Amino acid sequence: MEYRRVFDTVLELFDRFRPRYSPELFADFIETAGIGPGVTVLELGPGTGQATDPVLETGCDYYAIELGEHLAAKMEEKYGKYPNFHIVNDDFITHDFGQMKFDVIYSAATIQWIPEEVAFSKTYELLKPGGYLAMMLLQENDYRSANEEMYAEIQKLYDRYYYKYSVQYRDMKAPFDYRHATDYGFTDFTYRDYHGVRVFTADEYVSYCGTHSDHIVIPEPYKTEFFEGLRDVARRFGDRVEYRDTYRLYLARKPL
Repeated sequence: MEYRRVFDTVLELFDRFRPRYSPELFADFIETAGIGPGVTVLELGPGTGQATDPVLETGCDYYAIELGEHLAAKMEEKYGKYPNFHIVNDDFITHDFGQMKFDVIYSAATIQWIPEEVAFSKTYELLKPGGYLAMMLLQENDYRSANEEMYAEIQKLYDRYYYKYSVQYRDMKAPFDYRHATDYGFTDFTYRDYHGVRVFTADEYVSYCGTHSDHIVIPEPYKTEFFEGLRDVARRFGDRVEYRDTYRLYLARKPL
C-alpha cells in the first residue's frame, strides 16, 4: 500500500483519537479569511472531519477532496446531511477541478503529504485573487514535561522498535517546508501558535499512537510488542499520559 494511504486502514481509531486543534485557532482562521455564507472553501484531506465542523458550520460552500476511500465515506456519513457539504474521493495531485476556483483552501496536517511543487503551485492556481491558503499542524506533542521518568521508559521502547522497524517508511516522505509558499507567488505569509492539553488513559494513549502513519506500518509481531510495551509503561505510571500540544496555523495569500 502507498504510504500516504495508511490512514485509510485505521478509520475508527482515526475518527476517535486524532487531535481537533483548538477553538481559538479556528476563530482566528475564520475571521481572518472571512469565511461565511457565499465563500467557497476547499479542505485538503479532511480525514474524518478533525478540522471540518467549525468551517462547515459557518454556512460557507464547503468542498473537500480525500484520498482515502473509507475516510471519504465516513465524511459523507457524518456531513452528507449538510446542504453546503461536498466531497470527492480522489487524489489532489491528479484531480481535475475544471473551472472551479476557491476563496480559501486549507489543510490540517495533510498538505505536507503532497510534493511542495504540486502543493503550492496547484493551490495557488485554484485560489481566486486575494484568496487564502491556510495550513494547520500539531507542531509539538510534548508528554515529557508532565512525567520525565515515564517519558524515559517510553523512549527505550522507541529505541527498540520504532527507530528500527519504521525507518524505511519515515524516510519516504519528501521534505516539506511551509515557508516555501512564498516561492510560488504567495504573499503575507504569517504563522500563529495555539496551545492545548490532552489527557489519555493507557489504552487511549496506545489507540492514539495507532493513528500515526509511521507506527501503523511497523511490521508484526513488533508492532503488537511495541504497543503492549507502551500500554504497560503508561499503566505503571498512573494510567495517565498528558500531552501539552502546540498547534500552528500558517496563513498565506494569493495577491489581488
